[in-house]
Amino acid sequence: MATSFQTSRARSAAKPALKIAQRKFLRYFPEGFANEDYIERGYKWDAHCHWREALGQSTFKSLLRQKRYEEIALRALRIEGRTNLIFSFEKMALRDGIRGDGAEIFAKGLYQFLHGRGSPRKRFEDWVAALGALPRKQTRVVTWPVTTVFGFLAQPDRHLFIKPNVMRRAADVLGLDFEYASKPNWTTYKSALQLAGDLKVALRDLEPKDMIDIQSFLWVQGSDEYPS
Repeated sequence: MATSFQTSRARSAAKPALKIAQRKFLRYFPEGFANEDYIERGYKWDAHCHWREALGQSTFKSLLRQKRYEEIALRALRIEGRTNLIFSFEKMALRDGIRGDGAEIFAKGLYQFLHGRGSPRKRFEDWVAALGALPRKQTRVVTWPVTTVFGFLAQPDRHLFIKPNVMRRAADVLGLDFEYASKPNWTTYKSALQLAGDLKVALRDLEPKDMIDIQSFLWVQGSDEYPS
């Protein structure tokens, strides 16, 4: 069971680490999440707004009914392409993966993940399976960044983007357990969502809006872009 800010014992243990993490974040962004220079949010939110315009649920469903699978996939990849969230080799693997029958697998799998029925676990696991079924040349498609980026851009109130090394370092900095496995799986994703949810509560004085703010806070803690 991952350590939680919500237990009294964990609050006591994590409080000093959290204060240090907050000071680091505020050193870079003195006004917190409201800072005009808070560059970590801007481009991610812009991508989310483009997603709502191009692939909101009703539009997405309509395109599916018309069997415009390639159009769905291309829209998703174009929106992601506005960000620097995944590596170039992962972008290339996705472009290869949506060719031919891959576009239908991708489009149907993504809609089910975002808007389908079933438990969060089943929807996540079905999405991982869909990505695993995409054609590929050399590079594997099923990485944590690829698996989590589209949910994050489409529904930042619900989904978290995971860069494994940064996430693990940030969890260490905060003194929290993160049940990590390199292959995308529900146990790890559930652990990440729990950590993020607890962190959002712990940072309530800074008024984080959604998972974009939480992911950005974690990025500042675990990325080499923001030295201590």
